[in-house]
Amino acid sequence: MKSPTATNEAVRKTMQGNTKRDTSIELVLRSALWKRGVRFRKNVKSILGTPDIAIKKYHLVVFCDGDFWHGKEVHNIKSHKSFWDQKIKRNQERDLEYTIRLRDEGWTVLRFWESEIKEDAEKCVDIIIKAMGVN
Repeated sequence: MKSPTATNEAVRKTMQGNTKRDTSIELVLRSALWKRGVRFRKNVKSILGTPDIAIKKYHLVVFCDGDFWHGKEVHNIKSHKSFWDQKIKRNQERDLEYTIRLRDEGWTVLRFWESEIKEDAEKCVDIIIKAMGVN
């Protein structure tokens, strides 16, 4: 059996490091919310899509979407292109499906891109607070 190249090993390790919960962008946004006095629940399984942040009192859910995983921009994928294209497309379809269903159930749904959170988490917090309808 052929041993993996350094590139394949690096890709494997990167993919293993991706988690569903407590990603760096979630931690940044949650920390900023907490500092502003906004209390929330994280990864609420009883709500469709298991939102990253849920504020049940205001019927508000927040999803932190990774730029790559949710298809913000086209990436130059060199290996397994059809697999990744299908995976990203399905993620986008699921995001839309969950957003529609949650809104139909009366939830306010906010989605922030990874790059938005990294660039200005405070702006994201301002949007969340505005959606809550409090000062």
